[in-house]
Amino acid sequence: MKRKVVLAYSGGLDTSFCVMYLSQELGYEVYTALANTGGFTEEDLKKVEKRAYKLGAKKHVNLDITKEFYEKGIKYMIFGNVLRGATYPISVSSERIFQAIAIINYTKKIKADYVAHGSTGAGNDQVRFDLTFDVLAQGINIITPIRDMVLTREYEINYLKQHGFEADFIKMEYSINQGLWGTSIGGKETLRSEQTLPENAYPSQLQKQGEEILKISYEHGEISAANGKEYQDKVKAIQEIECIASRYAIGRDMHVGDTIIGIKGRVGFEAAAPLVIINAHRMLEKHTLTKWQQYWKDQLGNWYGMFLHEAQYLEPVMRDIESFLQSSQRNVTGTVIIRLRPYQYTLIGVESDFDLMKTNFGKYGEINKAWTPDDIKGFTKIMAIPSKIYHMIQEKNRKK
Repeated sequence: MKRKVVLAYSGGLDTSFCVMYLSQELGYEVYTALANTGGFTEEDLKKVEKRAYKLGAKKHVNLDITKEFYEKGIKYMIFGNVLRGATYPISVSSERIFQAIAIINYTKKIKADYVAHGSTGAGNDQVRFDLTFDVLAQGINIITPIRDMVLTREYEINYLKQHGFEADFIKMEYSINQGLWGTSIGGKETLRSEQTLPENAYPSQLQKQGEEILKISYEHGEISAANGKEYQDKVKAIQEIECIASRYAIGRDMHVGDTIIGIKGRVGFEAAAPLVIINAHRMLEKHTLTKWQQYWKDQLGNWYGMFLHEAQYLEPVMRDIESFLQSSQRNVTGTVIIRLRPYQYTLIGVESDFDLMKTNFGKYGEINKAWTPDDIKGFTKIMAIPSKIYHMIQEKNRKK
Protein backbone atom coordinates (compact mmCIF):
# COMPACT_ATOMS: atom_id res chain seq x y z
CA MET A 1 0.00 0.00 0.00
CA LYS A 2 1.35 3.41 -0.97
CA ARG A 3 2.04 5.90 1.78
CA LYS A 4 -0.42 8.80 1.79
CA VAL A 5 0.80 12.43 1.85
CA VAL A 6 -1.20 15.67 1.83
CA LEU A 7 0.54 18.46 -0.07
CA ALA A 8 -0.27 22.11 0.60
CA TYR A 9 -0.85 23.00 -3.04
CA SER A 10 -1.22 26.33 -4.83
CA GLY A 11 -0.69 25.37 -8.46
CA GLY A 12 2.52 27.42 -8.67
CA LEU A 13 5.94 26.19 -9.70
CA ASP A 14 7.16 24.86 -6.35
CA THR A 15 4.06 22.87 -5.48
CA SER A 16 3.69 21.65 -9.09
CA PHE A 17 7.19 20.21 -8.85
CA CYS A 18 6.35 18.63 -5.50
CA VAL A 19 3.29 16.77 -6.86
CA MET A 20 5.28 15.17 -9.66
CA TYR A 21 8.38 14.48 -7.59
CA LEU A 22 6.53 12.97 -4.62
CA SER A 23 4.41 10.71 -6.82
CA GLN A 24 6.85 9.70 -9.56
CA GLU A 25 10.22 9.71 -7.78
CA LEU A 26 9.26 8.77 -4.22
CA GLY A 27 6.12 6.74 -4.88
CA TYR A 28 3.74 8.54 -2.55
CA GLU A 29 -0.02 8.70 -3.00
CA VAL A 30 -0.35 12.48 -3.22
CA TYR A 31 -3.46 14.31 -2.03
CA THR A 32 -3.31 17.98 -3.03
CA ALA A 33 -5.16 20.51 -0.90
CA LEU A 34 -5.56 24.16 -1.85
CA ALA A 35 -6.51 26.41 1.08
CA ASN A 36 -8.13 29.39 -0.65
CA THR A 37 -7.85 32.70 1.19
CA GLY A 38 -9.69 34.69 -1.46
CA GLY A 39 -7.11 34.78 -4.25
CA PHE A 40 -8.75 32.28 -6.61
CA THR A 41 -11.80 32.58 -8.85
CA GLU A 42 -13.95 29.53 -9.65
CA GLU A 43 -12.21 29.33 -13.02
CA ASP A 44 -8.80 29.50 -11.33
CA LEU A 45 -9.75 26.68 -8.97
CA LYS A 46 -10.83 24.46 -11.86
CA LYS A 47 -7.54 25.07 -13.67
CA VAL A 48 -5.51 24.33 -10.55
CA GLU A 49 -7.43 21.11 -9.95
CA LYS A 50 -6.92 20.00 -13.54
CA ARG A 51 -3.20 20.73 -13.23
CA ALA A 52 -2.94 18.73 -10.00
CA TYR A 53 -4.37 15.60 -11.62
CA LYS A 54 -2.19 16.08 -14.69
CA LEU A 55 0.88 16.21 -12.43
CA GLY A 56 -0.08 12.95 -10.74
CA ALA A 57 -2.29 13.75 -7.75
CA LYS A 58 -4.47 10.92 -6.43
CA LYS A 59 -7.11 13.39 -5.18
CA HIS A 60 -7.46 17.17 -5.06
CA VAL A 61 -9.60 19.32 -2.73
CA ASN A 62 -10.26 23.05 -2.51
CA LEU A 63 -10.66 24.31 1.05
CA ASP A 64 -12.37 27.72 1.15
CA ILE A 65 -11.18 29.50 4.30
CA THR A 66 -11.72 33.09 3.10
CA LYS A 67 -14.36 34.01 5.70
CA GLU A 68 -12.39 32.36 8.48
CA PHE A 69 -9.31 34.31 7.37
CA TYR A 70 -11.29 37.54 7.67
CA GLU A 71 -12.94 36.76 11.02
CA LYS A 72 -9.81 35.43 12.73
CA GLY A 73 -7.11 37.48 11.06
CA ILE A 74 -7.90 40.38 8.75
CA LYS A 75 -10.43 41.94 11.12
CA TYR A 76 -7.81 42.31 13.83
CA MET A 77 -5.17 43.52 11.38
CA ILE A 78 -7.53 46.34 10.45
CA PHE A 79 -8.25 47.09 14.11
CA GLY A 80 -4.49 47.17 14.74
CA ASN A 81 -3.64 49.08 11.52
CA VAL A 82 -1.01 46.41 10.92
CA LEU A 83 1.65 47.43 8.39
CA ARG A 84 4.99 45.68 8.83
CA GLY A 85 7.79 48.19 8.48
CA ALA A 86 5.06 50.84 8.08
CA THR A 87 4.70 49.44 4.55
CA TYR A 88 3.53 45.85 4.14
CA PRO A 89 0.05 44.63 5.22
CA ILE A 90 1.57 41.16 5.83
CA SER A 91 -0.61 39.70 3.09
CA VAL A 92 1.02 36.29 2.66
CA SER A 93 2.50 36.24 6.17
CA SER A 94 -0.94 36.26 7.75
CA GLU A 95 -2.75 33.90 5.37
CA ARG A 96 -0.09 31.17 5.60
CA ILE A 97 -1.04 30.39 9.20
CA PHE A 98 -4.70 29.85 8.34
CA GLN A 99 -3.74 27.80 5.30
CA ALA A 100 -1.50 25.62 7.45
CA ILE A 101 -4.31 25.08 9.98
CA ALA A 102 -6.73 24.04 7.21
CA ILE A 103 -4.16 21.72 5.60
CA ILE A 104 -3.25 19.91 8.82
CA ASN A 105 -6.93 19.50 9.75
CA TYR A 106 -7.54 17.88 6.35
CA THR A 107 -4.46 15.69 6.82
CA LYS A 108 -5.83 14.38 10.10
CA LYS A 109 -9.31 13.96 8.62
CA ILE A 110 -8.15 11.58 5.87
CA LYS A 111 -5.59 9.92 8.18
CA ALA A 112 -2.64 10.67 5.93
CA ASP A 113 0.82 9.45 6.90
CA TYR A 114 2.60 12.66 5.98
CA VAL A 115 2.04 16.33 5.23
CA ALA A 116 4.17 18.28 2.74
CA HIS A 117 4.74 21.84 1.57
CA GLY A 118 6.81 23.50 -1.13
CA SER A 119 8.66 26.13 0.89
CA THR A 120 12.34 26.83 0.34
CA GLY A 121 14.93 26.80 3.11
CA ALA A 122 15.56 30.53 2.88
CA GLY A 123 12.18 32.04 3.70
CA ASN A 124 9.56 32.53 6.39
CA ASP A 125 6.90 30.15 5.06
CA GLN A 126 8.84 27.02 6.04
CA VAL A 127 8.65 28.12 9.68
CA ARG A 128 4.97 29.03 9.44
CA PHE A 129 3.99 25.66 7.99
CA ASP A 130 6.35 23.54 10.10
CA LEU A 131 5.48 25.23 13.38
CA THR A 132 1.72 25.08 12.81
CA PHE A 133 1.84 21.44 11.68
CA ASP A 134 4.00 20.49 14.67
CA VAL A 135 1.73 22.21 17.22
CA LEU A 136 -1.55 20.85 15.83
CA ALA A 137 -0.48 17.39 14.68
CA GLN A 138 2.44 16.07 16.65
CA GLY A 139 3.67 12.80 15.18
CA ILE A 140 2.78 13.49 11.54
CA ASN A 141 6.06 13.81 9.65
CA ILE A 142 6.66 16.77 7.35
CA ILE A 143 8.14 16.39 3.85
CA THR A 144 9.78 19.38 2.14
CA PRO A 145 11.43 18.47 -1.21
CA ILE A 146 12.32 22.03 -2.29
CA ARG A 147 14.02 22.81 1.01
CA ASP A 148 15.75 19.48 1.48
CA MET A 149 17.12 19.32 -2.08
CA VAL A 150 18.03 23.05 -2.14
CA LEU A 151 16.39 23.50 -5.55
CA THR A 152 16.36 26.57 -7.78
CA ARG A 153 13.36 27.69 -9.82
CA GLU A 154 15.36 26.95 -12.97
CA TYR A 155 15.90 23.34 -11.86
CA GLU A 156 12.20 22.86 -11.14
CA ILE A 157 11.16 24.30 -14.52
CA ASN A 158 13.62 22.04 -16.34
CA TYR A 159 12.44 18.99 -14.38
CA LEU A 160 8.81 19.61 -15.31
CA LYS A 161 9.73 20.18 -18.97
CA GLN A 162 11.76 16.98 -19.10
CA HIS A 163 8.79 15.05 -17.71
CA GLY A 164 6.44 16.39 -20.38
CA PHE A 165 4.57 18.95 -18.31
CA GLU A 166 3.67 22.03 -20.36
CA ALA A 167 2.86 25.37 -18.71
CA ASP A 168 3.50 29.10 -18.96
CA PHE A 169 7.05 28.86 -17.66
CA ILE A 170 7.75 32.54 -18.34
CA LYS A 171 4.97 33.43 -15.88
CA MET A 172 6.34 30.84 -13.48
CA GLU A 173 9.57 32.84 -13.24
CA TYR A 174 7.70 35.01 -10.72
CA SER A 175 6.33 33.62 -7.49
CA ILE A 176 2.89 35.21 -7.17
CA ASN A 177 0.70 34.63 -4.13
CA GLN A 178 -2.75 36.19 -4.35
CA GLY A 179 -5.19 36.40 -1.48
CA LEU A 180 -7.99 38.54 -0.11
CA TRP A 181 -5.48 40.70 1.75
CA GLY A 182 -3.07 41.43 -1.10
CA THR A 183 -0.64 39.82 -3.51
CA SER A 184 3.06 39.17 -2.97
CA ILE A 185 5.42 38.95 -5.92
CA GLY A 186 8.89 37.43 -5.84
CA GLY A 187 11.34 37.22 -8.72
CA LYS A 188 14.96 37.75 -9.70
CA GLU A 189 14.59 41.50 -9.14
CA THR A 190 13.52 41.09 -5.51
CA LEU A 191 16.75 39.20 -4.81
CA ARG A 192 18.79 42.34 -5.54
CA SER A 193 18.75 45.54 -3.48
CA GLU A 194 19.03 47.93 -6.41
CA GLN A 195 16.28 46.55 -8.67
CA THR A 196 12.50 46.66 -8.70
CA LEU A 197 9.79 44.64 -10.41
CA PRO A 198 8.86 45.34 -14.01
CA GLU A 199 5.36 46.59 -14.79
CA ASN A 200 4.25 43.27 -16.26
CA ALA A 201 5.08 41.38 -13.06
CA TYR A 202 2.07 42.92 -11.29
CA PRO A 203 -1.22 41.02 -11.78
CA SER A 204 -3.24 44.27 -11.69
CA GLN A 205 -2.50 46.79 -14.40
CA LEU A 206 -3.47 50.46 -14.61
CA GLN A 207 -6.95 50.66 -16.14
CA LYS A 208 -8.25 54.12 -15.20
CA GLN A 209 -7.05 57.70 -15.57
CA GLY A 210 -8.31 60.83 -13.88
CA GLU A 211 -9.66 60.58 -10.34
CA GLU A 212 -12.70 59.51 -8.36
CA ILE A 213 -13.98 59.66 -4.80
CA LEU A 214 -14.26 56.50 -2.71
CA LYS A 215 -16.16 56.54 0.59
CA ILE A 216 -15.55 53.74 3.10
CA SER A 217 -17.85 53.48 6.10
CA TYR A 218 -16.88 51.68 9.29
CA GLU A 219 -19.01 50.49 12.19
CA HIS A 220 -17.10 49.59 15.36
CA GLY A 221 -13.95 49.36 13.26
CA GLU A 222 -15.33 46.98 10.63
CA ILE A 223 -16.21 47.99 7.08
CA SER A 224 -19.95 48.52 6.81
CA ALA A 225 -20.29 50.21 3.40
CA ALA A 226 -18.41 51.26 0.28
CA ASN A 227 -19.71 54.29 -1.64
CA GLY A 228 -22.96 54.04 0.30
CA LYS A 229 -23.60 50.39 -0.50
CA GLU A 230 -23.95 48.41 2.71
CA TYR A 231 -22.23 45.06 3.22
CA GLN A 232 -23.04 42.40 5.79
CA ASP A 233 -20.42 40.18 4.17
CA LYS A 234 -17.11 41.89 4.95
CA VAL A 235 -15.23 39.73 2.45
CA LYS A 236 -17.38 41.12 -0.37
CA ALA A 237 -16.79 44.65 0.91
CA ILE A 238 -13.01 44.16 0.71
CA GLN A 239 -13.35 42.65 -2.76
CA GLU A 240 -15.41 45.62 -3.93
CA ILE A 241 -12.87 48.12 -2.60
CA GLU A 242 -10.08 46.11 -4.25
CA CYS A 243 -11.98 46.17 -7.55
CA ILE A 244 -12.35 49.97 -7.39
CA ALA A 245 -8.85 50.88 -6.17
CA SER A 246 -6.82 48.32 -8.14
CA ARG A 247 -7.96 49.90 -11.43
CA TYR A 248 -5.70 52.80 -10.50
CA ALA A 249 -2.75 50.43 -9.79
CA ILE A 250 -2.75 51.65 -6.20
CA GLY A 251 -0.92 49.79 -3.43
CA ARG A 252 2.29 48.74 -5.17
CA ASP A 253 5.47 48.74 -3.13
CA MET A 254 8.59 46.82 -2.19
CA HIS A 255 8.96 45.54 1.37
CA VAL A 256 12.36 44.94 2.97
CA GLY A 257 12.42 43.39 6.42
CA ASP A 258 13.91 40.92 8.84
CA THR A 259 12.87 37.32 8.30
CA ILE A 260 12.10 34.85 11.07
CA ILE A 261 15.34 33.00 10.30
CA GLY A 262 17.46 36.13 10.68
CA ILE A 263 18.37 37.27 7.17
CA LYS A 264 16.99 40.32 5.38
CA GLY A 265 14.18 39.58 2.94
CA ARG A 266 12.71 41.57 0.06
CA VAL A 267 9.37 41.10 -1.66
CA GLY A 268 7.23 43.09 -4.04
CA PHE A 269 3.51 43.40 -3.43
CA GLU A 270 0.29 45.03 -4.53
CA ALA A 271 -2.44 45.58 -1.99
CA ALA A 272 -4.86 48.27 -3.11
CA ALA A 273 -7.72 47.42 -0.75
CA PRO A 274 -5.61 46.64 2.35
CA LEU A 275 -3.62 49.88 2.17
CA VAL A 276 -6.65 52.07 1.49
CA ILE A 277 -8.73 50.32 4.18
CA ILE A 278 -6.01 50.43 6.86
CA ASN A 279 -5.00 54.05 6.30
CA ALA A 280 -8.62 55.21 6.11
CA HIS A 281 -9.32 53.29 9.32
CA ARG A 282 -6.30 54.90 10.98
CA MET A 283 -7.58 58.37 10.06
CA LEU A 284 -11.00 57.60 11.51
CA GLU A 285 -9.34 56.45 14.74
CA LYS A 286 -7.42 59.71 14.97
CA HIS A 287 -10.77 61.47 15.15
CA THR A 288 -12.58 59.03 17.46
CA LEU A 289 -10.01 57.65 19.92
CA THR A 290 -8.39 59.44 22.84
CA LYS A 291 -4.67 60.10 22.95
CA TRP A 292 -3.94 57.12 25.20
CA GLN A 293 -6.30 54.76 23.40
CA GLN A 294 -4.37 55.48 20.22
CA TYR A 295 -1.00 55.12 21.92
CA TRP A 296 -1.62 51.73 23.55
CA LYS A 297 -3.52 50.37 20.57
CA ASP A 298 -0.55 51.22 18.35
CA GLN A 299 1.77 49.30 20.67
CA LEU A 300 -0.40 46.20 20.76
CA GLY A 301 -1.26 46.41 17.07
CA ASN A 302 2.44 46.41 16.26
CA TRP A 303 3.04 43.38 18.49
CA TYR A 304 0.06 41.58 16.99
CA GLY A 305 1.38 42.07 13.48
CA MET A 306 4.87 40.96 14.47
CA PHE A 307 3.62 37.77 16.18
CA LEU A 308 1.34 36.98 13.23
CA HIS A 309 4.22 37.48 10.81
CA GLU A 310 6.50 35.25 12.87
CA ALA A 311 4.16 32.24 13.07
CA GLN A 312 2.98 32.88 16.64
CA TYR A 313 -0.76 33.00 15.90
CA LEU A 314 -1.39 29.98 18.15
CA GLU A 315 0.29 31.67 21.13
CA PRO A 316 -2.50 32.36 23.70
CA VAL A 317 -1.45 35.99 24.17
CA MET A 318 -2.79 36.65 20.66
CA ARG A 319 -6.35 36.05 21.92
CA ASP A 320 -5.70 38.56 24.71
CA ILE A 321 -4.49 41.20 22.26
CA GLU A 322 -7.51 40.53 20.04
CA SER A 323 -9.81 41.24 22.99
CA PHE A 324 -8.12 44.60 23.55
CA LEU A 325 -8.25 45.51 19.87
CA GLN A 326 -11.95 44.60 19.68
CA SER A 327 -12.73 46.73 22.74
CA SER A 328 -10.85 49.71 21.31
CA GLN A 329 -13.19 49.88 18.31
CA ARG A 330 -16.45 50.67 20.09
CA ASN A 331 -16.45 54.31 18.89
CA VAL A 332 -14.63 53.81 15.58
CA THR A 333 -17.74 54.46 13.50
CA GLY A 334 -18.04 56.83 10.57
CA THR A 335 -17.17 57.41 6.92
CA VAL A 336 -13.78 58.25 5.42
CA ILE A 337 -13.55 60.11 2.12
CA ILE A 338 -10.68 59.14 -0.21
CA ARG A 339 -9.59 60.53 -3.59
CA LEU A 340 -8.17 57.89 -5.97
CA ARG A 341 -5.73 58.69 -8.79
CA PRO A 342 -3.34 56.54 -10.89
CA TYR A 343 -0.77 54.96 -8.52
CA GLN A 344 -1.84 57.05 -5.52
CA TYR A 345 -4.65 58.12 -3.20
CA THR A 346 -5.37 60.95 -0.74
CA LEU A 347 -7.35 60.78 2.50
CA ILE A 348 -9.62 63.82 2.41
CA GLY A 349 -11.50 63.66 5.71
CA VAL A 350 -14.05 61.92 7.92
CA GLU A 351 -17.69 62.16 8.92
CA SER A 352 -18.50 60.67 12.33
CA ASP A 353 -20.87 61.25 15.23
CA PHE A 354 -17.97 60.22 17.50
CA ASP A 355 -15.56 62.82 16.07
CA LEU A 356 -13.70 64.27 19.08
CA MET A 357 -12.94 67.45 17.13
CA LYS A 358 -16.63 68.36 17.22
CA THR A 359 -16.77 69.86 20.71
CA ASN A 360 -17.53 73.20 22.37
CA PHE A 361 -14.09 73.36 24.00
CA GLY A 362 -12.42 75.21 21.15
CA LYS A 363 -11.07 75.09 17.62
CA TYR A 364 -7.40 74.34 17.23
CA GLY A 365 -5.38 77.41 16.29
CA GLU A 366 -8.49 79.63 16.29
CA ILE A 367 -10.43 80.05 19.53
CA ASN A 368 -10.63 78.61 23.03
CA LYS A 369 -13.87 78.32 25.00
CA ALA A 370 -13.03 76.07 27.93
CA TRP A 371 -10.06 77.93 29.43
CA THR A 372 -8.77 81.46 29.98
CA PRO A 373 -5.39 82.97 29.08
CA ASP A 374 -4.42 82.83 32.76
CA ASP A 375 -5.31 79.12 32.87
CA ILE A 376 -2.84 78.45 30.05
CA LYS A 377 -0.13 80.55 31.71
CA GLY A 378 -0.45 78.50 34.91
CA PHE A 379 -0.68 75.23 33.01
CA THR A 380 2.49 76.00 31.07
CA LYS A 381 4.35 77.04 34.21
CA ILE A 382 3.53 73.78 36.00
CA MET A 383 4.47 71.70 32.94
CA ALA A 384 7.86 73.41 32.78
CA ILE A 385 8.87 72.55 36.37
CA PRO A 386 10.54 69.10 35.77
CA SER A 387 12.66 70.50 32.92
CA LYS A 388 13.50 73.65 34.89
CA ILE A 389 14.74 71.53 37.80
CA TYR A 390 16.90 69.39 35.49
CA HIS A 391 18.51 72.35 33.71
CA MET A 392 19.06 74.20 36.99
CA ILE A 393 21.02 71.24 38.40
CA GLN A 394 23.03 70.93 35.18
CA GLU A 395 23.94 74.61 35.31
CA LYS A 396 25.09 74.37 38.96
CA ASN A 397 27.35 71.42 38.16
CA ARG A 398 28.91 73.17 35.17
CA LYS A 399 29.94 76.09 37.40
CA LYS A 400 31.79 73.86 39.89
